[in-house]
Amino acid sequence: MLPVPTAAIIVVAAGSGTRLDAGAPKAFVGIDAHSILRHALDGVFAAAPIQVVVVAPAGFEGDAETEVRAAAGDRADLTRVVTGGSTRQQSVAAGLAALWGDVRTVLVHDAARALTPPAVIDAVITAVDDSTGILPTLPVIDTLKRVEGATVIAPVDRSELAAAQTPQGFPRTLLEQAYARAERDGIEYTDDAALFAAAGHPVRHIDGSSRGFKITTPDDLVRARHLLAATAVQSLAQPVAQPVAQPVGVPRVGIGTDAHAFGGDGNLWLAGLEWPGEQPLSGHSDGDAVAHAIVDALLGAAGLGDIGEHFGTAHPEYAGAHAEVFLARTRELLAQSGFGIGNVSVQFQGNRPRFSARRREAEGVLSDALGGVPVSVTATTTDGLGFPGRAEGIAVTAIAMVMAQVDANNAHDPESNEKEQS
Repeated sequence: MLPVPTAAIIVVAAGSGTRLDAGAPKAFVGIDAHSILRHALDGVFAAAPIQVVVVAPAGFEGDAETEVRAAAGDRADLTRVVTGGSTRQQSVAAGLAALWGDVRTVLVHDAARALTPPAVIDAVITAVDDSTGILPTLPVIDTLKRVEGATVIAPVDRSELAAAQTPQGFPRTLLEQAYARAERDGIEYTDDAALFAAAGHPVRHIDGSSRGFKITTPDDLVRARHLLAATAVQSLAQPVAQPVAQPVGVPRVGIGTDAHAFGGDGNLWLAGLEWPGEQPLSGHSDGDAVAHAIVDALLGAAGLGDIGEHFGTAHPEYAGAHAEVFLARTRELLAQSGFGIGNVSVQFQGNRPRFSARRREAEGVLSDALGGVPVSVTATTTDGLGFPGRAEGIAVTAIAMVMAQVDANNAHDPESNEKEQS
């Protein structure tokens, strides 16, 4: 039984994500294999043990609970999910109402600052005292100008400015009083430090982190993905005492299917190739049903979910992406989970395009995207049967074999680890 903590963090994840425009509340949009919320929680649970309250949008409480429990591990007893309000202030108030009686220090954290290092969270907890709020900040490095319409009026002295981040920390009693005052006065503040200061309490700043930026736009999401990918590469580059694992373990087979109707814009993309003059397929990305079926087959073989989870509409960075992007990222996901790819076989059903003349070209492109593994592609018609036979679209089936990687010292493969834990 973990000791009852005297500090808590309210993770605000109730935003709609309008500017991100990803078809889902912002916190549940994927960065890579995990959502923004999951990455934020991974940072929280890597810090000192504290009560964790996640404020979720109405209707997504179950999704939030799933993410919390996946991140919490043996700290699940320290967690709670509550429903947020229509404003950020209302959502934080809902989080405050869920705190345990022993909590004396409260941190308020935006889930959208998903890559905030655990060290920043610990530093905020340590810095809060009985009367002072703590705000992590970064110095403003851009040259700032005061403007009126299209006219530049004057420079702004950036030495007096700082960029605010989260988590922001406060003594609980004073923060609750400040919230009660703001509710009584009907005033909405831009952040909790402003609300706390408006109640007459001092706020002090400490060093934040460049990784604590807020994911607000699709470009921010791309930045987060690049940072995570760079971190993974650095981790893989570290010297290891054991031999590097090779894909020589237990084989696993997956099957993937996909179908797209004709009707998109531009040219047809299929099997990693552009087909000028052919009617395109409709889809979230380029509609390449061959590549999408391969992705599902590989993910299914490794037990990593499906294409919708990793590349669906909740991942706007993949809108318009082509086969090499999907396949290269799928290969990375498998490698991170301890799997190598054996081979892939895929067949599409449709009356067009005429495929035989470009078969080798397509197989080469797909193979290169998967790191050189063998890929075979076949095509067939359906003798006029079904929607492919009526030339309404294309249907694809793919089969993939992956192998759990085993090192030279006969370390356990992922499949045997799963058995041990079950």
